[in-house]
Amino acid sequence: MSDEVQPGFVRVRLDLSYDGTEFSGWAKQASGRRTVQGEIEDALRTVTRSRDTTYELTVAGRTDAGVHARGQVAHVDLPVELWAEHEEKLLKRLAGRLSKDVRVWSLREAPSGFNARFSAIWRRYAYRVTDNPGGVDPLLRSHVLWHDWPLDVDAMNEAAERLVGEHDFAAYCKKREGATTIRTLQELSLVRGDDGVITATVRADAFCHNMVRSLIGALLFVGDGHRGPDWPGKVLAAGVRDSAVHVVRPHGLTLEEVGYPADELLAARNKEARNRRTLPGAGCC
Repeated sequence: MSDEVQPGFVRVRLDLSYDGTEFSGWAKQASGRRTVQGEIEDALRTVTRSRDTTYELTVAGRTDAGVHARGQVAHVDLPVELWAEHEEKLLKRLAGRLSKDVRVWSLREAPSGFNARFSAIWRRYAYRVTDNPGGVDPLLRSHVLWHDWPLDVDAMNEAAERLVGEHDFAAYCKKREGATTIRTLQELSLVRGDDGVITATVRADAFCHNMVRSLIGALLFVGDGHRGPDWPGKVLAAGVRDSAVHVVRPHGLTLEEVGYPADELLAARNKEARNRRTLPGAGCC
């Protein structure tokens, strides 16, 4: 599938962050609820004086309601004349127009072959949780989950090791018609900080719906002793949803960073990422 920029347009990369607390996720909704995409597109239309024209954003990773982002990436195709007219002042004008819970940090012409979604080779999320008996620091309450059982981080890491690699994560994903659940989980590890907050780093080439929050839900069950370290791997192998795997609340989750290949490899990655995936040895039909 071709992803060439239309003649007369330029592709612009946006690097941005947002506090997801008051947003109904990234993607625009017919209901008119407040979303990150809707807010940025509205601001872009206003500051470029585009009236009724909406220039639609393509994002590296759609986030659900309540999920935050520190290193989100998107792109938008703008008319060459409009970009030339507004390029130098666009960033500052967006800062003056956007709400304080969403910021665009950079705007620049994207290299040939770049697609914020399909050119990405990995996304890195962090999920933060504390088992402090007193609860969550009030200043972190919108970004850290409170788990009211003591957590064994070593046991959680032991369980996490068995999930890394290329697998069908159907047991940890919300099923979507026609979508594959095969993913390569490149990293899943947990560290307890000096403040007692446990940060789980989750990095993969892509994620299916609810995957990160389901994985964390399974690891929490191991950490608090309700299941053994081999249990999440058994759930993965079974390939079906397990009622004991809870999708944890969204506010502990942050998209930290999106990785891209060298410029000369962008187009090839863009094409590769659109192919439907199968596991080695899987049948074709």
